[in-house]
Amino acid sequence: MNKKTLKDINVKGKKVFVRCDFNVPQDKEGKITDENRIVGALPTIKYLLENGAKVILSSHLGRPKGEFNPKYSLKPIGDRLNQLLGGKVTLASDVVGEDAKAKVSALKEGEAVLLENVRYHAEEEKNDTAFSKQLANFADIFVNDAFGTAHRAHSSTAGIAAFVSESASGFLIQKEIDIIGGALASPQKPFVAILGGAKVSDKIGVITNLLEKVDSIIIGGAMAYTFAKAKGGNVGNSKVENDKLDLALELLKAAETKGVTIHLPCDNVVADDYSPTANTQVAETMNIPEGWEGLDIGPETRKRFAKIIKEAKTVIWNGPMGVFEFAAFSNGTKAVAKALAKNKKATTIIGGGDSAAAVEKFGFAKKMTHISTGGGASLEYLEGKILPGIACLSDK
Repeated sequence: MNKKTLKDINVKGKKVFVRCDFNVPQDKEGKITDENRIVGALPTIKYLLENGAKVILSSHLGRPKGEFNPKYSLKPIGDRLNQLLGGKVTLASDVVGEDAKAKVSALKEGEAVLLENVRYHAEEEKNDTAFSKQLANFADIFVNDAFGTAHRAHSSTAGIAAFVSESASGFLIQKEIDIIGGALASPQKPFVAILGGAKVSDKIGVITNLLEKVDSIIIGGAMAYTFAKAKGGNVGNSKVENDKLDLALELLKAAETKGVTIHLPCDNVVADDYSPTANTQVAETMNIPEGWEGLDIGPETRKRFAKIIKEAKTVIWNGPMGVFEFAAFSNGTKAVAKALAKNKKATTIIGGGDSAAAVEKFGFAKKMTHISTGGGASLEYLEGKILPGIACLSDK
């Protein structure tokens, strides 16, 4: 990545606008239930404070739909940041209003202010030029450290960069690009991609891009049934994109041409209802009985997939193998997570979203090389797309 990083810029005495991703889950009382994203932003914030910057922090939380809504206030995040940073953060009660202006102009070196939820303004998601300028008026430098929103061209993630003198990536984005980008550019072989989730249509770009780089692709989740039906299988009531059957065959053919093996499930755990208490049985993927729906990969498939993972040197995983939220259909996803955790010699990259939630749930998170902080962003990055929140940064 030929973009400036924090270490390439002089921040002393400068006002630095940092876009973070503090979109964290909270319970009914507003208590933060998972602070990984807050902790993930600390290295960048601490570096700026220790090097004499005046720091303006910004994030969205939830979907307040362009209106002030106390339910989506960043106050709990501001309070937690203040605890973690020894009282160096104040919270503004607005985004570009009088309180924000007063608190930003009062900033001393080594202090920070957290602006209110940037999505209280509808202009944010429209990447409105006037709003981008208002945000930029606070700062000399823009630092983007929100990988989870880097695929969105919004005012605080991309638009602001046009109106500041210099911009750079924070340590979190730099880490994502170094690890995921490094794996894609020069992976240790064998390089295996594991793709799950519901729809082939969501992963077309990823599969097409990865066919140029990987040795094999493991396919699980509901999208496997589209491939099975395309190959002439009976898939019962399983989810299928009937308008994508030809595409599935084209992808299989393209893989064959490039010498890439696509591994599909050979058996599945099937259910007579989409429910955690449904009746279940194991059926061959190509012969699922009428009235039954595939909701997880079967025991033989788990063994085969684990063997492929065991021999890999680089693995990227995006998307679960089944409906892992239901205990009866979580064993496939758990088996993949366990196989990755056991492979000590491989670089193992988890592409955010459901896969990240799964390795966390099953207790394997600490065994992975890298868990991406951005589901949608990592998916688009794997597709080879340009991410607006990174493209906007100053070149080295």
